[in-house]
Amino acid sequence: MRRLILLLLTVLTTSCHSQSNSKPQPIKKAQNMELATFAGGCFWCTEAVFLDLKGVKAVQSGYTGGKRPNPTYEQVSSGATGHAEAIQIEFDPSEISYEELLEVFFATHDPTTLNRQGADVGTQYRSEVFYHSDAQKEAAENYIAQMTAALTFKDPIVTKVSAAQPWYPAEDYHQNYYKRNTSQSYCHYVITPKVEKVRKVFKDKLKS
Repeated sequence: MRRLILLLLTVLTTSCHSQSNSKPQPIKKAQNMELATFAGGCFWCTEAVFLDLKGVKAVQSGYTGGKRPNPTYEQVSSGATGHAEAIQIEFDPSEISYEELLEVFFATHDPTTLNRQGADVGTQYRSEVFYHSDAQKEAAENYIAQMTAALTFKDPIVTKVSAAQPWYPAEDYHQNYYKRNTSQSYCHYVITPKVEKVRKVFKDKLKS
């Protein structure tokens, strides 16, 4: 299976690189809204699992946590820039809390594998929470401590908790990738199970 996924990734990447490299503008947070920024592997996957949640107004794929300004997908994929593939969520805290977003985040990726999610390997696929306030920092650290105490995972959690850093939106073709390419093999085998898990386990949090 791993070899199959790696082959699919190669095919998809080749296809993606033939498309436009234009980038959207960063999310402009509306009044009374908050931002959450998570890195948990391929941003096609992490973006998809949050789009159906009530209170989530927008989800954008992008790059953060690195050294090079305005990196491209090719540069980030090389691992040389230090950026993570990540998502930034604009959400209404009166409809869904930051703690609930953390719950979904940790339920839909493996926070115990260092710089890796499945067949995706490299520092760009690391597990990291980028907090936008002291309250978010405390919530993330407390949630990780609770999971550790409860032995939620058999291996230690390696997710980093870091202050939010400059955000660079990914190229247009990465945005809303799953919903535009659901029938592709990588989406079917890797992303669809995550989306279905959210719809089953967190059905009380879904949009009407």
